[in-house]
Amino acid sequence: MKKRQQLNDLIDMAAGRKDADLLITNCKVIDVYNQLIVDGPLAIGHGKIVGYGADYTAKEIIDANGGYVLPGLIDGHVHIESSSLTPPQFARCILPFGTTTVIADPHEIGNVCGLDGIRYMLEASRKTPLNVQIMLPSCVPATPYEQAGCTLEAEDLVKLINEPGVKGLGEVMDYPSVINHDEKMMNKLWMAKDHDRVIDGHSPGVTGKNLTAYVMGGIMTDHECSTQQEMLERIRLGQYVLLREGSTCKDLLNLLSAITPANARRCVLCTDDREPADILATGHINKSLRLAVENGLDPLMAISLATLNAAECFRLKDKGAIAPNYDADLLIVDNLKDFTAKHVFVAGKEIARDGKLLVEWPDYISDTVLNTVRLPKLIAQSFTLPLSTEKVNVIGVKPGSVVTTHLQIEVNKDSEGNFDARLNPGLNKLAVIERHHATGNIGLGILANYGLKDGAIAVSVAHDSHNLVVVGDNDADMLAAVKDVEAMGGGFSLCQNGRVLANLALPVAGLMSDKPAQDVADALHNMIKVAKESFGINPDAHPLMTLVFMTLPVIPELKLTSTGLFDVKAYQPIELCIK
Repeated sequence: MKKRQQLNDLIDMAAGRKDADLLITNCKVIDVYNQLIVDGPLAIGHGKIVGYGADYTAKEIIDANGGYVLPGLIDGHVHIESSSLTPPQFARCILPFGTTTVIADPHEIGNVCGLDGIRYMLEASRKTPLNVQIMLPSCVPATPYEQAGCTLEAEDLVKLINEPGVKGLGEVMDYPSVINHDEKMMNKLWMAKDHDRVIDGHSPGVTGKNLTAYVMGGIMTDHECSTQQEMLERIRLGQYVLLREGSTCKDLLNLLSAITPANARRCVLCTDDREPADILATGHINKSLRLAVENGLDPLMAISLATLNAAECFRLKDKGAIAPNYDADLLIVDNLKDFTAKHVFVAGKEIARDGKLLVEWPDYISDTVLNTVRLPKLIAQSFTLPLSTEKVNVIGVKPGSVVTTHLQIEVNKDSEGNFDARLNPGLNKLAVIERHHATGNIGLGILANYGLKDGAIAVSVAHDSHNLVVVGDNDADMLAAVKDVEAMGGGFSLCQNGRVLANLALPVAGLMSDKPAQDVADALHNMIKVAKESFGINPDAHPLMTLVFMTLPVIPELKLTSTGLFDVKAYQPIELCIK
């Protein structure tokens, strides 16, 4: 009965027979449907848009001072965990920038904690004003060659498919399993299809008939386009292309000039992975808007990419536009160039003004996502790397990219026939330790073009299985860094001569801090500074993010997992030593 009365009230407000709850005056409203700018005022009632451009009255008035009213911005694909922030802290970080809805894939925490991790993300998100729509992780683990904390099959995922806030199936990274219709993957696709849900994609480098076969699986999006050719092919096949502007992967400007009035409706903005320091300094989706307009995209078209297109892609029927009965998720900006949010509204309530939050919400951490770093007893000799030959397969770092190169290099052995980084300038030892079940599995490899000297760095964030990664030039410091991460329950650690130089605790699934974004940003900034000053790391390489993506066996060319080296192009494990 309450909903019926609210609808009657809204009809009366729209007809001008009753005062609206809020009236935004002296404003220009963005009409994404007609791609026009319309004079206000804009009336809001019961958290919904009542109408605009007419003579409305209201109980409360906000003067926009000539500003533009936009629909709340939507991030089409993000991993909240990759911000190192819990959902409540993430919401505090991005809402002041005008992002009011995110399509979140919690496959990071899913790989660590399984369904308990996804339930935590749902519950924690519900405690915030941020509208978080969850895509259930399709690839836990990402490939059969990894050791994740959990395995999620269709029969597991279906338990959550009808949960409020669950929108579909997350990025299908295991594209060979789709193309070859592997039974377990097909069960997940059918689970999503049976419930009429959106399926997200991830198919870097896939083209031609293989891409057609992949799309035939019902996969509607892709955020991995790095070339305009890839983008146009996917749009031609009916997919939405999510133009990514993250902290590590930046594809927006590469793809921008391929957007036309004809294909713009199939383009959406996303961040994928964005660090808190980056967000705090440059913004969130509003940063992508700013870049797009600076580089020639029509402002109204750009706004549609960040609002209406995303809402239509993910079937958010009450989001993405300013029209009667749509949710009053809005931001007001002074101009259509820098997109700085002056006011931010969620469901008609102003929650941020001039970059400052006006409301607060509780933090939330569940015991089910704590104490997730479980290691066997390790000693320095655990990292001994014997070599049967001098010629080895080596992972080459490409600064600024998650892609690596596959190198074949002649190396020097020590007197016992082992690899010693100090005898091989420019090379480091890399180890990936299974950290979920204390199995004792350690993958060992060699890293080139990273440049670390006199120490070690360990991280418990390592896409996508999130085992513990450590790189160094000596085994003692590698052990010390690993022990420090273990003691923190997860995180980042820099060690030199057995001493911790800097660290950041990430106790929530070994992925997230319970601290505010600024605290996390400051700690990460300090760690990067220490790493470059004390370890001499390649100045063009990110000391931490390079390691975070070093285990991702769906991004070419060569990666390391807890089971050993993995040749992504050949899609199979390979030996370190070349015979």
